[in-house]
Formats: sequence, structure tokens, C-alpha cells
Amino acid sequence: MAERIADYLSGLPAFLAFFGTAAVLTILFVLIYTRVTKHNELALIKQNVSAAAIAFAGSLIGFALPLASAIDNSADLLDMILWGFVALIVQLVAYVVVRLFMPRVSERIEAGEMAAGVWLAGASVAAGILNAASMTT
Repeated sequence: MAERIADYLSGLPAFLAFFGTAAVLTILFVLIYTRVTKHNELALIKQNVSAAAIAFAGSLIGFALPLASAIDNSADLLDMILWGFVALIVQLVAYVVVRLFMPRVSERIEAGEMAAGVWLAGASVAAGILNAASMTT
């Protein structure tokens, strides 16, 4: 029985390394993304602006999907970190592209316009899905 438990726990250091690194990358993503966007997601969410919460949740999911793919497909921790930065860049580009089609997206989100929040969230998730799938080739 002790051997089985030891076998199960033998993967714990790798789990902790990848999970911990992914958590740090996610925090880094939040810090960078919230500085790049023209609206203050966290303040708007605290004010109960649903459009901001939806948009931010979409960008977070859009980042986490390829990060999970990077964890699954990486050769080692450094490989995962590098692909995590690619995921971060893709989400920043997704925001910029959305602004090309809807230049006042941030102002509309600040005003609580759900369509703008859903549009940004959808674009962020779509970018994340395509990013994640591209990492598996």
C-alpha cells in the first residue's frame, strides 16, 4: 500500500512545478492585460458592470485554454513558459483586433453595454481555442 501511495506521489513535484508556474503566468497575464486595455476591468467588476466581467472572463478563458494545451504538450517547464507567453501575446492581439472592428469597445464596456463585453469575450475565447489547437501540431 505504501508503495502505491509513493508511486502516486512521485508525480507531485512535476504537478506543483507546472501548476505553480501556470498560476504565476496567469497572474502575469492579468497584470499585463489589465494595463493594456483602456478600461479598468477589476474596478468595473467591483462596480458590478456585467459587460466588463464577461469580457474579462472571456480573455482569461482565452488565455487558460492554450496554457493548458502548453502544459499538456510541452517537453519541459521552459517550453511551457515560452508557449504561455505566446498565449499572452495572442490575447493582447485579440483585444487590438477587436478594437479595430469596434474602436470604442472599452468605452462601451465601461458604459455596461453587454454587446461589447460579449463580443470581446467571444473573440478572446475564439483566439484562445485556435491558439490551443495550434500548439498541438
